[in-house]
Amino acid sequence: MFTKLFHKTLQSPKHNALKKSDLDPRITVHYGIPSTASILAFDSIQRILAIGTLDGRIKVIGGDNIEGLLTSPKSLPFKNLEFLENQGFLASVSNENEIQVWDLENRCIASNLQWESNITAFSIIDGTQYIYIGDEYGFLSVLKYDAESRKILQLPYHIPANLVTEAAGISSSDNQSIVGVLPQPGSLGNRVLIAYVNGLIVLWDVTKDEAVHVGGHKDLQLRNAKVVQFSDDMKNEPSNDTTSDNEQGEKDISALCWVSSDGSVLAVGYVDGDILLWNLSAATSSKDQHSRNTSNSVVKLQLSSSDRRLPVIVLHWFGNKMQCGGQLFVYGGDAIGSEEVLTILNLDWSAGVESLKCIGRIDLPLNGSFADMILVTNPGATEKCNTSSLFVLSNPAQLHFYDDSCLSVLESQPEKKHSISAVQYPEIIPTLEPYMTVGKLKLVQMDGSLLRNLSEIALATRQQAAHTGSTLRSKWPLTGGVPSQLSLAEDNGAKRLYIAGYQDGSVRIWDASSPVLSLIFALVTKVEGVEVAGTDAPLSALDLFSPTLSLATGNEYGLVCIYRLLRNSDETRLHFVTETKREVHNLHGENGAQCTAIYSILNSPVRTLQYVNSGERLAVGFECGRVAMLDISSLSVLFLTDSLSSSNSPVISLAMRTLPNLHSELDPSGNKTSTESMKELIFFLTRNANIAVMDSTTGNIMSSQAMHPMESTAISIYILDHNAYYEVSSDKVSLVSYQDPEAKTAPAQKNFQPDCEPPGLNDMDSNVLVCCEDALHVYSLNSLIEGEIKSICKVNLEKSCCWSTLFLKDSRAAGLILVHETGLIEIRSLPDLELMGETSLMSILRWNFKTSMCKTISSSCTGQIILVNGCEVAFISLFTFENDFRIPESLPCLHDKVLQAAADAAISVSHDQKKQDTSPGIFGGIIKGFKVGKEESSKDLIEDRRSIVAHLEAVFARFPFSDFSTGIADDIEDLDLGIDDIAIDDPPPVPSWSHTSTSERKDKETEREKLFEGASKEIKPRMRTAEEIKAKYRKAGDTSAAASEARDKLLERKEKLEKLSERTAELQDDAANFASLAHELAKQMEKRKWWNI
Repeated sequence: MFTKLFHKTLQSPKHNALKKSDLDPRITVHYGIPSTASILAFDSIQRILAIGTLDGRIKVIGGDNIEGLLTSPKSLPFKNLEFLENQGFLASVSNENEIQVWDLENRCIASNLQWESNITAFSIIDGTQYIYIGDEYGFLSVLKYDAESRKILQLPYHIPANLVTEAAGISSSDNQSIVGVLPQPGSLGNRVLIAYVNGLIVLWDVTKDEAVHVGGHKDLQLRNAKVVQFSDDMKNEPSNDTTSDNEQGEKDISALCWVSSDGSVLAVGYVDGDILLWNLSAATSSKDQHSRNTSNSVVKLQLSSSDRRLPVIVLHWFGNKMQCGGQLFVYGGDAIGSEEVLTILNLDWSAGVESLKCIGRIDLPLNGSFADMILVTNPGATEKCNTSSLFVLSNPAQLHFYDDSCLSVLESQPEKKHSISAVQYPEIIPTLEPYMTVGKLKLVQMDGSLLRNLSEIALATRQQAAHTGSTLRSKWPLTGGVPSQLSLAEDNGAKRLYIAGYQDGSVRIWDASSPVLSLIFALVTKVEGVEVAGTDAPLSALDLFSPTLSLATGNEYGLVCIYRLLRNSDETRLHFVTETKREVHNLHGENGAQCTAIYSILNSPVRTLQYVNSGERLAVGFECGRVAMLDISSLSVLFLTDSLSSSNSPVISLAMRTLPNLHSELDPSGNKTSTESMKELIFFLTRNANIAVMDSTTGNIMSSQAMHPMESTAISIYILDHNAYYEVSSDKVSLVSYQDPEAKTAPAQKNFQPDCEPPGLNDMDSNVLVCCEDALHVYSLNSLIEGEIKSICKVNLEKSCCWSTLFLKDSRAAGLILVHETGLIEIRSLPDLELMGETSLMSILRWNFKTSMCKTISSSCTGQIILVNGCEVAFISLFTFENDFRIPESLPCLHDKVLQAAADAAISVSHDQKKQDTSPGIFGGIIKGFKVGKEESSKDLIEDRRSIVAHLEAVFARFPFSDFSTGIADDIEDLDLGIDDIAIDDPPPVPSWSHTSTSERKDKETEREKLFEGASKEIKPRMRTAEEIKAKYRKAGDTSAAASEARDKLLERKEKLEKLSERTAELQDDAANFASLAHELAKQMEKRKWWNI
């Protein structure tokens, strides 16, 4: 009978019913570095940083509080991560060898490709869309990301392992995996360094299809090679030595990098801790590799004299532009058991690589275990700058930035290595330092004047932060991203505030009206000149009264503090209130947020608090089970109850309802006064599931009953009806009602929707929902007031619940959200509590649930949940009808197209100026780039990315050892070249030129003779007889038909020539316009840097 009554009483309108199709879990805002961060990537032009994780997420960080989170469908680690620089794309490789290209503008996967073999090497040719892939079988492949078709394409060019060994003239061995692929700097993409795990190093020319250098193979022996030792036990003095014994050249490679800007010197790290520097400047063809003296081109570098050393894991290089040398960054290579550090070696080989000297060593201590590092170019660095800047990622989730000045100090004063202060990642929402203990999301609706004042304070806070933080931002290198213009628009009378309380007693408030949060207030309880014990205790509860912007906080010491966020000059006193007395202290300071009252009533932690009676009073529940009612207007204690339960169980949740006073007396005119006609009741819930109903005015306990004899752990209490819901819990402290958006200045108690009845008319038919760890209970509100504790509906939960909240749909209570200790999130409908769907923190955020997370969970009335885990803060939207952040319109863009265009234009202008006097034309320059032998002409194209891309397109569109022109033959049909399309004579048959082995290469001369009908190698014109010409070109038919056909072809040729002439003129006009535009742009940017645009 009670179940039927329950359904009858809370029958929901059909338009308010929650549907399973309403569920759409997604991350809307994410701040902080994931605890599983493992790999770094940096775009030096866009100035953004990408951090890959072990669980399939990628964190992208820019400037101006712009951050984004990319989530892969599979929760797998990333083993490679690299930007397609200044193109708006990010490439990654997962542990299951899935290649993904991410679109930063749309924050999604643009294309993916599943690789069949295990990828062991990955590299992108700088400034292009071409990717080298090396696998476990020694197979090198070339991919291209086509931005127009949004596809990853596998190109014909590839290099099998046997092809390299045959071309290099060395004996082939078992399949050896490729451990490194590095395009050679300054080669226009024509050369690539391939490193195999067994120590073989091959510098391969992709245009000549030959190995120009081979080193490190077991057939090569290292005799009398120079050894440069530089270790701490040598008092920072380098010692040079040579080894007289013969060492086998075969060594397993673990890391490598170029150590010269021209690609002439290569550093290779090995698993035994050695570092070899290979001089490739004197590289000859592969035919005489065995005869060269290897020791003249190899220098061994040792970080420790110990016999047992760590493998060299990471190698990075920063070159000195003014001389031969620079800084080599090494992780590993030191003695086993030594302190974990990042070693920076200053190398100099101005007298030649064979005379290399190590002139300095810096051991950079790490904050946690090493994960990755990446060098960062300094925007304002000059050519005289001898030091680099770098990011260091360590576990768990620690990102530090060391600029050049920091490293210079450490180099000059190595004894201060443990006191060096790096620039730490500036957390937008701090969670660990200081430690966040409570959080809350609040919708603030106010009149125009209050909104303007709050907006002015927010603007002033941002300007002050910009002024005080200018030094930090001058060092912090991340400035990328573009804020959304929509997020900067007016708030239309409402703001969303995110409030966080911390372990040190401080409070921070952010403007959360847009996806880019900005700090508004940073409050501290300590008042200058006033000593109050316990003000620095951790915060445990908080609430905000929107109409007056009055903030109340409670802490573990039992103190309750009242802040006025918009304090005027008249409020210059602080009131210290106890149960028996009140002290007044004068405040000094300007207008703004400040603590105006401190209540010290009980030495017991505050567990819950809420503004009641239109913000005039504050109800406070304590750990000891007692309740206090504070009068905010008179700054006094109205009453303090005894413990609500016999076991002194903590008061963890409360809900308030205003009901008609049926026992009020009539005035002389026969009418009830407004204060007497309504009675405000508060329903308190203790942790042991005891419910107490109290009169908020007198403090009288109307009823107090335990839910059932069996001990149960309660979580929260809600009041359900057709109009609104009111709730307060230990995690989420709020008063949620259906406010009329048009009546922004109305008092809170009158702020209801026009089509909803005010509370008090039918509230006796309302119901009370109590959430416990193991079950959900529904009671009649009237029965609880009368002291009956009979449940009219009960739903047992299969998993233990730890947090709950209600949410609205179409301005009415629509459902219940439950978070379980396993990380499972359930969505249940109201009023029948039917399970509509479920998701999990693991599927959305890749988080494992922690019990401490319950204290900081908060939510909005529309079902948006805010969670904190370690360094991460995430806003999760669960429903399709919720879009408080106005996504995607208000999302900041992670890629700056204006900056991209400006950088491309600057490069083009620079290139045009360089070849102004030397280049005969556009096509002439491109043709020069195709001629590899002309190095001086090719250097003119280093900064012209389009020319390089066109050149590489032709190279990689063919198979190895095929003729260069054959690879692009398939694309001729797509080119509108005009006259080249004309074919008067029938073309002779052309055989296929795609070869995959060197044996077929020997047949080229025979095929050439066949093609030119027996001609010799030196092609000379041969006089043909009239009979041969007639036999070749005679057509069937009479002479007039042949003449007519010839005339038609001439006319057709004339038309094509005219069209080609017209098109040439158009191209000339476009080129002139572009040159004028580039000239104007160069003038405008003459005194500006591209990163300041």
